[in-house]
Amino acid sequence: MKRKTTAVLSALACATTLTAPALHAQESQGVSKTEITLGSIQDLSGPLAGFGKQLRNGMMLRVAEVNEQGGINGRKINLLVEDSGYDPKKAVLAAQKLVNQNKIFMMVGHLGTAQNLAAMPVQFDKNVINFYPVTAAREMYEPFHKLKYAFAATYYDQMKAAAPKLVKEKGAKKVCSMYQDDEFGLEVQRGAEDGLKAIGVTMAETTTFKRGATDFSSQMAKLKAAECDMVVLGTIIRETIGGIGTARKLGYNPVFLASSAAYTDLIHKLGGKAMDGLYATMTVQNPYLDDASQPIRFWANKYKTAFNEDPAVFSVYGYLVIDGFIRAAQKAGPNLSTETFIKAMDTMETPRDMFGSAPAKFGPQKRLGSNLSRLSQLHDGRWTIVSNYITE
Repeated sequence: MKRKTTAVLSALACATTLTAPALHAQESQGVSKTEITLGSIQDLSGPLAGFGKQLRNGMMLRVAEVNEQGGINGRKINLLVEDSGYDPKKAVLAAQKLVNQNKIFMMVGHLGTAQNLAAMPVQFDKNVINFYPVTAAREMYEPFHKLKYAFAATYYDQMKAAAPKLVKEKGAKKVCSMYQDDEFGLEVQRGAEDGLKAIGVTMAETTTFKRGATDFSSQMAKLKAAECDMVVLGTIIRETIGGIGTARKLGYNPVFLASSAAYTDLIHKLGGKAMDGLYATMTVQNPYLDDASQPIRFWANKYKTAFNEDPAVFSVYGYLVIDGFIRAAQKAGPNLSTETFIKAMDTMETPRDMFGSAPAKFGPQKRLGSNLSRLSQLHDGRWTIVSNYITE
């Protein structure tokens, strides 16, 4: 969604809450002697419902674990989840319900860039933190706001690091791109361009498509005619599958590099064998039931027992969102409030976890835990890690 549109939605959200009295910093709704009420907005019925349901399940699994252990300083978590259908206008309504009616303490793991931008003014008017939104947009921590906390390396940072690394490894001579004509696609494009510029390489050709496009024949024909041997993809699921599938039919097989937006089990489940070879940036690894890591294997089977389906990377995101909240809330102590939580986060450091996340560190002026990502590649329908975290 364009910045102008999201700005209008944000203004709409502000306007709908101007009549409500602001909550003083020392007051924190959603915290009682026995319970902490959290809210989350997911896509449970729209184009990313698969992601939204995985996120919800991952969060619920971690909530169940901590509640079984007695909660956080004697308080159990009550997690309320609303459906946005991936519509920013519905996200505003969902935020109003959670913040003003349900009186949540914090918004956690909200899915989607435009949706977060639309909902945040509702939250901030009532001193409600936006914690670990599931989007890799820079706006989740910029400009600085004391109520913003992000954990995902941005699309820009991912591609700025990965594109030059892969060019060097593959000896690519002509680097090109195909990206979605919106802020998401532009972030991927900007990151790749700046990363390539650092090694003296310029994009040889670019082509775009509108959100919702299903035909990529003209774009792939253009890239093939330009003899591009590496293509950066500013695509999500359907466009990744459609673009690569079209290229294969044309007998065109460059190195394809996508962002973490395409790092999902759905790529190979829906795209099949043609997706093999795709590179994608990632921050946590997709869990498999037969993973070589015993802790991941145990966790994956526990998840399947609870929800009767295999976990995926978005299940991990959801689990880690709640785990991050638990760590900070425990550190804040028994007198949990927005201010004590912020104070705890100001010195928060988290180590690498079993899913391979990069260590994270926050501070009084640092609202992104880590900007590091690494590369993974599809082999025989399975994501395989092929690099360590990339540092410039």
